[in-house]
Amino acid sequence: MQDLTLGARGTETSVAVDINARGQMAGIIEDEDGHQRAILYDKRPVELGTLGGSEGVTKGLNANGDVVGTAQNSAGYWRAFVVHHGERMQDVGTLGGNSSYGAAINNTGQVAGFSDTSDGYYRAFVSGEDGQLRDLGTLGGKISYAAGINNQGAVVGTAARGDGYRHAFLTTPGGAMQDLGTLGGRISSATAVNDDGVVVGASETPDRRWHAFMWNKGKMVDLGALIGYGDSFATAVNQAGHVVGSIRVGDERRSFVYRDGKMTVHRGGYGLYLVNAINNQELVIGARSVGNKFNAATMISSQPAVVTHGGQDLLGMMAVVLLAASGVVMYRRRYRGITLQTYIG
Repeated sequence: MQDLTLGARGTETSVAVDINARGQMAGIIEDEDGHQRAILYDKRPVELGTLGGSEGVTKGLNANGDVVGTAQNSAGYWRAFVVHHGERMQDVGTLGGNSSYGAAINNTGQVAGFSDTSDGYYRAFVSGEDGQLRDLGTLGGKISYAAGINNQGAVVGTAARGDGYRHAFLTTPGGAMQDLGTLGGRISSATAVNDDGVVVGASETPDRRWHAFMWNKGKMVDLGALIGYGDSFATAVNQAGHVVGSIRVGDERRSFVYRDGKMTVHRGGYGLYLVNAINNQELVIGARSVGNKFNAATMISSQPAVVTHGGQDLLGMMAVVLLAASGVVMYRRRYRGITLQTYIG
């Protein structure tokens, strides 16, 4: 495992949120007062700025070094942004409301995320070739959130059904939103999709626990059952179908890697406390807990598990990183001026 400050100073916290094949990383730095800065790490940290406000956070990165995230504008609203390599931050726009949130970007520059509409409901969106945002709709309810996009333009996330429950969805270009179902519970959420259409996320089980899942060609595999304990949440999948995510056992956080049919759980200082992405070179990124803060960190997906004891409950930054990514549980983050709740159920 390797720590990466991403330019954090002193008591500041840092988290790596995405990585590409070139080794570029998108990240977030948070100071003692909770102010956040969007970072692109490309041999050295580069602060990406804002849209005129005081804060910004990154969420996704593509192979070209383009970054997507969310930043405050001069009016204090949070807006989805994209930063193309070497260019200034651009406001992605909204679906008619005041706010939008960037979640993912593919190699063609398409952005997926969610925005409020003129009637006040959040809807998943994807950007088109003309830069306009397309409302992806819902599964019969009023709300949806996009979390991931692949290079074919397939988008995944969470959407409300007519019965009020929220399920993981997959939308392919030109196709209708598809309900991916659950692991027997009421609710589910998708976080990422690879170019083969393999989707990962988390679902409630019949006994009201959360289990990580992998969905492929209509079949949902219960990864949480392979772990065997705790609540688990899959956050990313690479092109080889290797899945990474986090486990919650009481106040302790662990990380897992599902690789070539084998489940490996890392605990304590030998694994990441937060797991956010895995690239095709098998590098896993996120953050590990160090005292009372987070340090951005990386590990290889094949790193063997070493069992230690202990754990810490550092929920603040976890809420930041998982906010737009999944909506798996009721993670709340107080952005200056508004309260955003991304949740299902």
